[in-house]
Amino acid sequence: QVQLVESGGGLVQPGGSLRLSCAASGSIFRINDMGWYRQAPGKQREFVATITRGGSTNYADSVKGRFTISRDNAKNTVYLQMNSLKPEDTAVYYCNGNIVATVTGNYWGQGTQVTVSS
Repeated sequence: QVQLVESGGGLVQPGGSLRLSCAASGSIFRINDMGWYRQAPGKQREFVATITRGGSTNYADSVKGRFTISRDNAKNTVYLQMNSLKPEDTAVYYCNGNIVATVTGNYWGQGTQVTVSS
C-alpha cells in the first residue's frame, strides 16, 4: 500500500514563508511526476506546481516567483518552499504523485492546512 504524508503546514503572517514536505512510502518501484494542489474553503481544488522525475517544473501563475517545488528521488519526497505568502494562499495543500508500485496509480496525501493571516 502506498501512502503520501504531508507536513509543514501552519499559521504564518503575510509576507512570511513555509516549507511543505510530502514523503511517499510503501511498495514503490518508481515515482514519476509529483505535485502540489490546494483547496480553499468553498472553492475547487486547484493546481499549484508539478515536478517531473528529472526535475522539470511547472507552476500556476498565481505562485510563480514565490513558490519553489523540488524533490529528492532517493527519499521519495517532494517539497514546496513558499515565500512572500499572501492571505489568498490560505488553503489545504495536497501532495500528489504518479507512482509505479504494487498497485500503480495516482496517489494523494491527506492534506496540510496553511493559513496566512495577521
